[in-house]
Amino acid sequence: MQHNTLKSLMFFALIFNSFEVIWCQPYDVKKSEKVIEVFQWITASYVDTVDQEKISRAAIEGMLKKLDPHSVYIPREKVKEMEEPLTGNFEGVGIQFNILKDTILVVSPISGGPSEKLGILSGDKIIYIDYELVAGIGMTNKGVIKRLRGDKGSLVIVQIKRKGVDKLIEFEIIRDKIPIYSVDATYMINNHTGYIKLNKFSANTIEEFDASINALKEKGMKNLILDLTNNGGGYLQASLMLSDHFLSNNKLMLSVNGKTDLKDTYEATPLGAFEKGRVVVLIDEGSASASEIVSGAIQDNDRGLIVGRRSFGKGMVQKPIYLSDSSMIRLTIKRFYTPSGRCIQKPYEEGVEKYYEEIFNRYNSGELISEDSIKFPDSLTFKTVKGRTVYGGGGIMPDVFVPIDTTWSSDLYVDIARKGLQNQFCLDYVNTERERLLETYNDMKSFKDNFKIDEDIEQRFLKFIEKEKIELDITQYEKSRRIILAQLRALIARNLWNSTAYFYLMNEVNEVYLKGVELIGKEDFNTYLKD
Repeated sequence: MQHNTLKSLMFFALIFNSFEVIWCQPYDVKKSEKVIEVFQWITASYVDTVDQEKISRAAIEGMLKKLDPHSVYIPREKVKEMEEPLTGNFEGVGIQFNILKDTILVVSPISGGPSEKLGILSGDKIIYIDYELVAGIGMTNKGVIKRLRGDKGSLVIVQIKRKGVDKLIEFEIIRDKIPIYSVDATYMINNHTGYIKLNKFSANTIEEFDASINALKEKGMKNLILDLTNNGGGYLQASLMLSDHFLSNNKLMLSVNGKTDLKDTYEATPLGAFEKGRVVVLIDEGSASASEIVSGAIQDNDRGLIVGRRSFGKGMVQKPIYLSDSSMIRLTIKRFYTPSGRCIQKPYEEGVEKYYEEIFNRYNSGELISEDSIKFPDSLTFKTVKGRTVYGGGGIMPDVFVPIDTTWSSDLYVDIARKGLQNQFCLDYVNTERERLLETYNDMKSFKDNFKIDEDIEQRFLKFIEKEKIELDITQYEKSRRIILAQLRALIARNLWNSTAYFYLMNEVNEVYLKGVELIGKEDFNTYLKD
């Protein structure tokens, strides 16, 4: 009786625990009995004491790994951490921080969070948390997060050292929900063209996007560059709502097909916020899933140009299924197809490791350098609404290819970036120069037009990296100098303002972005959207 009950519980937990009945193939009792039989033999007869939770988890992980690279098990203690970026918030005090010289430095309070409302400022140093000394003791990022995050409504007391104030300032912070933003940057490139950078597709993405696009329209935006580079995806619904913003009523956005032969199709509504005006979407090998849904919908409907490099190639939909102990599996239940009928899922038959290594193989094969290195069989060619040829079989191939720029790469640059030395230097620099910089440069544009990394700042940085045990190879430094100085300048701007300032400056050396700006300004832009 116990055996049959356990077997039934295992089956129904997987199928019904999400509170939604999903179609499944007939459950073969005899084949699955082996799993329970082995488990019973192990627990009853194995020579050592068995951690049943551990081997159950290993069994579940092993089963899912045999299915596809995106069906995964998430233990109970990791579920909340995994969900936070997509639900769009967490609970805490609301600061962005960095540990500089063994001290917690407030990079910036998060807009609308409790710390900002209490007057905590960029450059403040946190010395005590709940009267526990946290400066000069080797505190880690994990340790800071553990102390500052907590349930909404709970109290945490921090004591802060502020420049120009002799005594520590004490703040009693009531924790609250803190937004996690999916829009990294919003700004006008010129009088007619706006730019929006999305880092994920979360529960708050459309609300943020609407605010961004309305702000740009008020500034006279007629054309838009949507940056989805390195956007690994997120919620399917958010990608459909974003696609809808660009497509007119009844335009096909996506088809999905699961266990049955019936396809679900999604069409645009009349409510799009940007159905007219030129659109360029920037993608690269880090653009996946929801990013590919948006790119495919825009490309197949000839609504805009896709610029960059072939996207990742994730064309499957995962369903979160909560198990009885509050752990979760994310199970692949559907494949999606772009309006032209493309399934852009790349092959995964050789296993998870090979699947993720494929990105590195693109570099070795020359694909990231030369468009001619990419070969598509005739069976994977499709046609857009206007008859342009597009390709399936693994990612979205852009309309205009931009090779990856490796001319500035060096071992020295990798060492500097790996240790986060540019960010540390800029945090320290802004912390000492903030007042002077803000008096000199009124806004991001003034900073962009007039601030340069002069010889004094550059020499200070070189001395800093040598102090941090980085051997300065002059040949390698000269090779990477342009990108290093550009990043220093952009990081200083970010520490003065926000992430928009970072991209506003850093995009000056971003080849994919620069090609998008060039194309969207061409008189013959629309000819690119014809066969």
